Amino acid sequence: MKVDTKCLHEGWKPKQGEPRQLPVYQSTTFKYDTSEYMGKLFDLEASGYFYTRLQNPTNDFVAEKICAMEGGVAAMLTSSGQAANFYAIFNICEAGDHFITSSSIYGGTYNLFNVTMRKMGIECTFVDQTLPEEELAKYFKPNTKAVFGETITNPTVTVFDFEKFARLAHSHGVPLIVDNTFATPVNCRPFEWGADIVTHSTTKYMDGQGVTVGGCIVDSGNFDWMAHAEKFPGLCTPDDSYHGITYAERFGKGAYITKATAQLMRDLGSIQAPQNAFYLNLGLETLSVRMERHCKNALKVAKYLAANDKIDWVHFADLEGDEYNDLAKKYMPNGTCGVLAFAVKGGREKAIKFMDSLNFVSIATHVADAKSCLLHPASHTHRQLTDEQLREAGVAPDLIRLSVGIEDADDIIADIEQALANI
Repeated sequence: MKVDTKCLHEGWKPKQGEPRQLPVYQSTTFKYDTSEYMGKLFDLEASGYFYTRLQNPTNDFVAEKICAMEGGVAAMLTSSGQAANFYAIFNICEAGDHFITSSSIYGGTYNLFNVTMRKMGIECTFVDQTLPEEELAKYFKPNTKAVFGETITNPTVTVFDFEKFARLAHSHGVPLIVDNTFATPVNCRPFEWGADIVTHSTTKYMDGQGVTVGGCIVDSGNFDWMAHAEKFPGLCTPDDSYHGITYAERFGKGAYITKATAQLMRDLGSIQAPQNAFYLNLGLETLSVRMERHCKNALKVAKYLAANDKIDWVHFADLEGDEYNDLAKKYMPNGTCGVLAFAVKGGREKAIKFMDSLNFVSIATHVADAKSCLLHPASHTHRQLTDEQLREAGVAPDLIRLSVGIEDADDIIADIEQALANI
């Protein structure tokens, strides 16, 4: 099936007489007839559910759908995209380990890696993702365990060069982890370009309505953990908390997600609520239709902004002439996403006046849902930083992040035009 069809038909597959729509398993616990079988569940010797803090059938059906869309072998839902990125790294890194990430990632992920995980003894090196391979190779260390990047960066909307980073990661015996939130598997399938693990903030386009927070991790099953066993003891040596199970030996291609579920979700409990997973599934059913509209609208808005003399610059990879246009055509030939970045001439004061003058395009911390919204990071999410610190983080002080919705494109442009008239 094509991804458009998978949006509707993967995951929950009802049998005769079962509900056509995904049921919500709103239960903390599950009944079994014998103590022996329950024991086998706790020893990972049998499959099934025993406590929703670890797994829930509703969640697993939705994870299965996302897994099929990405072309992976196993997946799990988390309570947020932030939790997904944390689990993705923490599943293979421990105190004393190191990983490499693009410096152009979402601010929340940047803080997670640079502050919180550093306190846990996990070191992260931030790199300029535009550097040539020979320069990037210098950042690898003997204790490097992963490479991380975003398909389309938030908020700078640059495009990640999968093949370059896959070559680097694999030549050093570590997996490439990619956050595919903005592109979604409708527009980009990172596994086909060498990524090993994909994460999502399902809060964004996958939900699409701005009603549920969630995340997802998908494993391609392509990385051979046992071939690099000395680097990944958590997967390749016995886990004493599960009676000496070695995940890579027992579960093969399912080892990574099994460990993340049985160990991390067991201990940290960042599970997505089954009701939220149900809402997410509804959003996924229309994802391919919405992404087509988002991309079409965003390109029309980007062209309008690029031709407007009150606009200083526009970054949108689908625009001809954009520095990332070639990479976008290579990795996302059907369009990137509906998010673009631009600047109003006149700096912060003019940017704020412009945003305050909009009618239905709303100022919101959210991004990538059906309704158009925008944000000025320097005034909002990054307001504690100086202009110099903003530039160091790759965020221009005048950058406005616009998430173009699925309204009529001419109406979006008209709202922008009347707001620009006020400055």
